[in-house]
Amino acid sequence: MTLLYIVKYTGPFGYIKPWSAVRDELTYSQLYLTTSTLEGIRQKLEVGKILRHKITYSSIARMQEVTRPKQYNPMKPAHAVLTRGVMIEPELLLAFESAEDQQNAFEQHLCLCRNEDILLPVEKLEIERALFDSLPGFEFKPSTPDDSEALYHGLNRYQLLENGHHAPVYGRIEKTGEPMRVNEAYYF
Repeated sequence: MTLLYIVKYTGPFGYIKPWSAVRDELTYSQLYLTTSTLEGIRQKLEVGKILRHKITYSSIARMQEVTRPKQYNPMKPAHAVLTRGVMIEPELLLAFESAEDQQNAFEQHLCLCRNEDILLPVEKLEIERALFDSLPGFEFKPSTPDDSEALYHGLNRYQLLENGHHAPVYGRIEKTGEPMRVNEAYYF
């Protein structure tokens, strides 16, 4: 029996910043953690490796954000309005290889992408690897470009290729059970 050491995080809301607005409209990336986001969380928690993750939420609030191009010229203002999603009451499960990494992660908060979106650790679990597959949630699993069901997600800002460009990321979004939880408090 091989165990996974899990830390469950939760908070009032969570914003996962999409790589680009165009990609976000195609892949709804506010629903899962990317390779770069997971690596950033791993570095922040100072743990060896995040083996798996699952994320659930009670709803998604759509918000609009005004953006400006890099070469913004105040004499010729240009902007775009993007619609992005914010998860309400996200729950994130992070799976580790060791109890030491689990304890280190449990003693820290984390942010999915923006500093004001703080998730706090609320529970430690130890479960078999096979059981983790049946837990509800979204999980992004890296894949290869020749996988017919893989989608191009963006670039891994932590991995440079020989030509100096960032490595492309392909993967599958796996949905298990019902990742959207019903919150009784919203119903009368």
